[in-house]
Order: sequence, then structure tokens, then C-alpha cells
Amino acid sequence: MTGRRTTLREQRRAETHCLIQAHAVRLFAARGYDDTTVNDVAEAAGVSAMTVYRHFPTKEDLVLADRNGPLVAERIAATPAGQPLVRRIGNALVESARSLTDGDDRFLLARLRLMIATPALRARHLDNHYVLQQAIVDGLGEEAADPDSAFRAAAAASACLAVMHTALVRWAEEDGRADLPDLIATALAAAFTLPGPARPDPR
Repeated sequence: MTGRRTTLREQRRAETHCLIQAHAVRLFAARGYDDTTVNDVAEAAGVSAMTVYRHFPTKEDLVLADRNGPLVAERIAATPAGQPLVRRIGNALVESARSLTDGDDRFLLARLRLMIATPALRARHLDNHYVLQQAIVDGLGEEAADPDSAFRAAAAASACLAVMHTALVRWAEEDGRADLPDLIATALAAAFTLPGPARPDPR
């Protein structure tokens, strides 16, 4: 019974988290990031400002917080070790983009536009880049346990993330009309010449 209560509590927390972020992104897009307060978000979501801060410690987190790091790390850990690093990382980025855009690409597009257009969010977005880079290295586990291997993994991850960013900006500029995973795969194929398939296999 305790386990069931914990699961329900976690589910409600996740639902509240998504609800708050959805209202925040909607308000930021409609009114502007700087002209919308945390209290505005709390009122729209039907919760207290304290609840908002429990889920999102800073105002920037209302836009930037996502589940991409763990998603990419899981996919990296599941890839065969024999493949080139950039292919493994590229595949993981394409697959995670497919999961994130599955039925919810307008929300992702709104978040991305806010990140690009808002100076405070652009600065924090770089922090997220480093967090995702570290998640990729961590996903490699023992393969990146020594300093030299970790350095090579971080370099490959940083390069792939820079390419992905270019694809994300293009996707936002085109109002999300292109398929984002395919756009990322095309960008990766343009940046890296690898043996085998011309671009990461999303399967």
C-alpha cells in the first residue's frame, strides 16, 4: 500500500510539474518572458508561488527544465560499444528528439523560440549544454571512466550538440514544419563523414 501511495504521489507531482511548465511557456510566449512573473504562472496553473518554486527553483527553469538528459543517457548506454562515438551520440540525440516531439512538438517549439529570443535564457541554455554533455559522458559508464576516455567522449558530445543546436535553430526558424529528428540526422550527416549509413539510424 505504501508503494502505491508513493507511485500516486510521484504521478501527481509529475502532472503538476507538466501543468506549471505548460502554463509558463504559454504565458511567456503570449506576454513575453520579462513581462510575466512567477506569480502570474502560479495563478494560471492554480497553485501557489511556493509550489512553482518547489518544482522550478528559478524562473529560467520554467522554460529550460526537461527530461532530455536522462533520455539521451539511457540511449547512449544501450548502444553497441563498437560504433564510432559520434554515431552513438548522434543516434541517441535523434532518438530522444523523436520521443520529445511525439505528439508534443508545438510545446517544444515554443520553448525553443523562448530560448533563442530571450537573453537570460540563452545564457542559461549554455549551462544546459554542459549538463547534457555530462549526461552523455555518464551514459558511457566504464567506457569513459579514465580521464583520456572522458575527454574524448566530452569532445564528441560537444561536437554533436553543436550540430544539433544548428538543427534546432533551423527548425524554429521554419516554424517546426520539418521533422525535427530527420533535421538533426541530416545536420549530423553533413558534419561527420562516417562509414556505414549516411546518417544516424533513428530505430
